[in-house]
Amino acid sequence: MISTLFVEAEIVKKQKRLIVILHCVIVCGLLLIFIGHSLLNALWFTALGPVGYALGAACIAIGLVCSLPTKIYLTILLMRREK
Repeated sequence: MISTLFVEAEIVKKQKRLIVILHCVIVCGLLLIFIGHSLLNALWFTALGPVGYALGAACIAIGLVCSLPTKIYLTILLMRREK
């Protein structure tokens, strides 16, 4: 009985740690999207030509890759935890 409670408490701690990490990844992804958008709007950066546009688009793409899958996984994890 006590060992099962300890195992369940350990699982809850791991899930909470995972949720915090996922939130950090989502925030980093959103920041990358914002930075990419800002870079594309900056006149000095677009003066680089195609390289500037590629770097701005790369920031946005990496931000989307970071934020969207983690949002989906976090939603599923929170729905399972709610049951």
